[in-house]
Amino acid sequence: MSEDRSSNEQKSWLGKLTQAFAHEPRNRQELLAVLREAHQNKLLDSEALTIVEGAIQVADLQVRDIMVPRSQMISIKSTQTPQEFLPAIIDAAHSRYPVIGEGVDDVIGILLAKDLLPLILREPGTPFEIRSLLRSATFVPESKRLNVLLREFRANHNHMAVVIDEYGGVAGLVTIEDVLEQIVGDIEDEHDVEEDSYIKPLPSGDFLVKALTPIEHFNEAFSSTFPDDEFDTVGGLVMNAFGHLPKRNETTEIGEYRFRVLNADSRRVHLLRLTPLNR
Repeated sequence: MSEDRSSNEQKSWLGKLTQAFAHEPRNRQELLAVLREAHQNKLLDSEALTIVEGAIQVADLQVRDIMVPRSQMISIKSTQTPQEFLPAIIDAAHSRYPVIGEGVDDVIGILLAKDLLPLILREPGTPFEIRSLLRSATFVPESKRLNVLLREFRANHNHMAVVIDEYGGVAGLVTIEDVLEQIVGDIEDEHDVEEDSYIKPLPSGDFLVKALTPIEHFNEAFSSTFPDDEFDTVGGLVMNAFGHLPKRNETTEIGEYRFRVLNADSRRVHLLRLTPLNR
């Protein structure tokens, strides 16, 4: 009996979805409109809609749109000793680092932080050769589409690629997490704001800001003068600047700051990336 009921419920759901697509979409915009209507009709929940939208829109993005730029790369020089580069690794807390030779454009490989663990058991005075620990670096052009890059990441089991510009120089870095965040939203990692804090500085000079940050707290942190008579939180201030409920990766400028939406759902904004414009 339960199997029959499950079968009927599935047929009902499929029937509703088929009805939603009764008028075949002619382009991506119409397809997205149909999906959003399906969400309004309770055929898709907010999380599913976000993922489907991200999967559709990721084909329109290129590596240059999401990469960590060259100026913000944290790299290790092949001539450095563990004593010299370990403080930077501990401070950044990433899992992978490009290793460079004569300059930033000379990436000779990728160092995984976990591959340094055997150093703990190394006898004092044992010579250290970083090249013996390196993994091969993958290079991709700035213009590569993200859907193609994700497919290559999965096929080759890579997690990081070095981005090169049209002249063959290093333009930045991109990771599989950067690509996945365009589909599923912000992934919690070592950069996320802790539960008991509202604002977290990033090595690049930007900041992660919770949308629930009280404007008074924000003003104290940045010596700004945003009024708090109309809105209590930074999220309210940002939504007012947009004039609508923004989606992930939308940006707006308020005073001397640029706000980028990192995480949002169909009801409110959750997390923002703040870039001071006058620095």
